[in-house]
Amino acid sequence: MKPAIKQHQFEIVLPTAVDRGFDYITPDGMELKPGDIVTVPFGKSESLGVVWKNGTAELKEGKIKSVIKKHEEFPPVSDNIRKFISWAAWYNCAPLGAMLKMLLPIDEIDKRGRVHINTEISISKINLSPLSDIQKNAAHNLGEKIANGFSATLLDGVTGSGKTEIYFDSIARILASVDSAQILILLPEIGLSVQWLSRFESRFGFKPVVWHSAITPAKKRASWQEIITGKAQVVVGARSALFLPYKNLRIIIVDEEHDTSYKQEDGVMYHARDMAVARARFESFPVVLVSATPSLESYHNVREGKYTEISLPLRHAEAVMPDIHVIDMRREKLTAGHFISAILREKLAQAIASGNQTMLFLNRRGYAPLMLCRKCGHRFQCPDCSAWLVLHRSKPRLECHHCNYHIPIPHSCPSCAAEDTLHACGPGVERLLEEVTEFMPQARVAVMASDSMGGYGDMAQTISDMTDKKIDLLIGTQMVAKGHHFAGLSVVGVVDADLGLAGGDLRASERTYQLLHQLSGRAGREIVRGQVYLQSYLPEHPVIKALVSGDRDAFLGAELAARKNADMPPFSRLAAVIIEGEKEDAVIKTANQLAANFPPKNPKLKLYGPAPAPLFMLRSKFRYRLMVKADKSVNLPDMLKSWAESIKPPSSVRVKLDIDPQSFL
Repeated sequence: MKPAIKQHQFEIVLPTAVDRGFDYITPDGMELKPGDIVTVPFGKSESLGVVWKNGTAELKEGKIKSVIKKHEEFPPVSDNIRKFISWAAWYNCAPLGAMLKMLLPIDEIDKRGRVHINTEISISKINLSPLSDIQKNAAHNLGEKIANGFSATLLDGVTGSGKTEIYFDSIARILASVDSAQILILLPEIGLSVQWLSRFESRFGFKPVVWHSAITPAKKRASWQEIITGKAQVVVGARSALFLPYKNLRIIIVDEEHDTSYKQEDGVMYHARDMAVARARFESFPVVLVSATPSLESYHNVREGKYTEISLPLRHAEAVMPDIHVIDMRREKLTAGHFISAILREKLAQAIASGNQTMLFLNRRGYAPLMLCRKCGHRFQCPDCSAWLVLHRSKPRLECHHCNYHIPIPHSCPSCAAEDTLHACGPGVERLLEEVTEFMPQARVAVMASDSMGGYGDMAQTISDMTDKKIDLLIGTQMVAKGHHFAGLSVVGVVDADLGLAGGDLRASERTYQLLHQLSGRAGREIVRGQVYLQSYLPEHPVIKALVSGDRDAFLGAELAARKNADMPPFSRLAAVIIEGEKEDAVIKTANQLAANFPPKNPKLKLYGPAPAPLFMLRSKFRYRLMVKADKSVNLPDMLKSWAESIKPPSSVRVKLDIDPQSFL
């Protein structure tokens, strides 16, 4: 028997859903070190990979494969980045290879393609807006953190206070003072980048590299190459941009840090805000969390002294916060099929007649959230999900918003065959458009929702038209609620202010407050005083009262007190276990086995469930949930992995672990 091969043997992690690396040897003449990017044989094909460490596998000669190519054109992935990727995989209970896939999100790096990205920067072309004294002080405080290693700062300012201009000042300082520095700005949604990019280019004289799911593979490959080589100095992107292999990253800015879009809920589940703080700590640079409505976690971390805070309590220049009014819908006498109160109709018409712009908000896509038969009561439900089919008249069809299943709008009831008995229940944004057209036929009206936009171009055009005052009234879902600056917007109407308060979601009140506060902040951002009208059947709810009073800190303080009394995050930690499969009995059996194996008699752990998930069926799979509440001293990732591995579910059942869940569906 020949001795095991030890020399020139390396463990290489591949971007696959495997929680370990694979050992390879180097061919004659090739020198490798940890961090090098290589191409290796894997199965019947080839794969990119990263050299993680020296190999230790005891393999016979001929049983271990050889590295095909070392990519010398790219610098190695640093030790700190590899440590961050390993930690993120551990913390999120994700396979190491799956986490690496976000660092290597491309299949080939040899192809250069024809996409050209201009990353040249001229410091002399930077032309920032003048700052007020309050803004200068905030910018100075933020600037002091740039060269002092890790820090986490909450830039907490009311809507319209100039938070973006303040962190633009920090970007300019870094570009001017740190050679080849790279800067990452995270935005929660693609839609927010339209105005942001225009604003950035006007201030800095160049376009940053943009990273999100809608860019083409060729552009993604070209952008990745500019990022790893350090040529891309400013990158703006969605949450996945956080994991890219920056050569010299010096700051991360997380704009709208409270936004739920930062939580990835498919594949590798992680929260980009929390991972941004972790990456900044591993690589010893500052992270800035920006919001007018901070998450309760960040707000608590400031009070605990873990984060510092820079506060901007006033709007910039002459602008003031809008007046917020509640319309008690219990007193309104709306006719059938109408959802906009007489008061709100009047205020919208008056604003438009005065030459101002208006906005209507309803967080429901389509025409109606449900269609039923008035004769037999039949409701149209998705066959693959526990959800009603949403009526879209613009397409036209009935559609599931979870799996995209859809059918043509029927002419008769499929259950009783009756005709002219199908009724659309409740409003969506398309129905509001129909109603607005009835009482203001001359108004220029547009709808902005994810499924009414044909793509990024349509979204950019709608935002441009609104900015240029070519739209009198914009009807939209949460896409319109945050980040946009429309100078002529004077009146905002919320058709159903109570919509987000239903159900037992731990964060329902917090999220509703954040959303409605952000939406209110779109009004009156310049000279015209803003007016906001909330249609509500629950005018005494704490969220509605807090919005009217404007006492945000009192609301957050009350929310924190309620969480503390219930021993819920941020005073403890939660983890969700989702069991899903195509056979209901196998899912239930697995959930019960897992519950039976839960660590016994540990006062620092509590198990809830198993129980059917609120979305019991999703994309043809049955779903059960368990929830674990843990003391903050518990090593939750290790405990969860050990617990999940205590059973062997059938191959048809998948067990998913979600650390710090944000959704309870």
